[in-house]
Amino acid sequence: MRFKDKVAIVTGAGQGIGEHYARALAEEGAKVVVAEINEAQGEAVAKAIRDAGGKAIFVRTDVASEDATKAAVAATVKEFGDVDYLLNNAAIFFGMERHTWLNVPMDYYNRFMAVNMNGALIMTRAVYPSMKKKGGGAILNQSSTAAYTSKNYYGLAKLAVNGITLGLAQELGVDNIRVNAIAPGPTDTSAIQTSVPPEAVKRIVDSLPLKRLGQTQDMVNTALFLLSDEASWVTGQTWCVDGGMILKP
Repeated sequence: MRFKDKVAIVTGAGQGIGEHYARALAEEGAKVVVAEINEAQGEAVAKAIRDAGGKAIFVRTDVASEDATKAAVAATVKEFGDVDYLLNNAAIFFGMERHTWLNVPMDYYNRFMAVNMNGALIMTRAVYPSMKKKGGGAILNQSSTAAYTSKNYYGLAKLAVNGITLGLAQELGVDNIRVNAIAPGPTDTSAIQTSVPPEAVKRIVDSLPLKRLGQTQDMVNTALFLLSDEASWVTGQTWCVDGGMILKP
């Protein structure tokens, strides 16, 4: 119960790793806001948490919109009080369009970057006054090992998230707000199951020092540590949870 009676917002928590983050925080006592753009999925996750004995609400949130993010924080404060934790997980990934750098339609590219890159900053700006009022808190941004390969605009967005993490950690430390990121490697979710051919998954796993796909629990374990007081002197870091996919000094 590391997060008993604390208030946490998890964006993109309607499915995938984000859903697991939200459920895990609730299981450890947090009051959770499922900030999700898909109403049906978001409502389902919040209801599942409540049915399991936790406290959760759903707030429809487009992280690319300043108005929507501010409304999400206002709804959180009204229901649960000021915010202790923010987990910036929302991203366009499942079902994303795959284009080359030279052929990606600019309308799609701009929307993609508005969510996957700017969303973490926009949501942080919205939550900052509440977190400062509370006397501090912790923010965790969802990056990816794709940040270190930059093969496409997904990798570029995640590389930018790493930079945003560094900048916010420096800026918000004076307010006792820690900012870190987690960079999952290839993880066994519906996204990889439906968008990556089995033979490609096998090649990826064979190339890893630790030869298995990541599980959502691997990400959850690291995320909960970085948000908790156990990591009270950790900020500005991007933790790769990837089976050794990215090896760096």
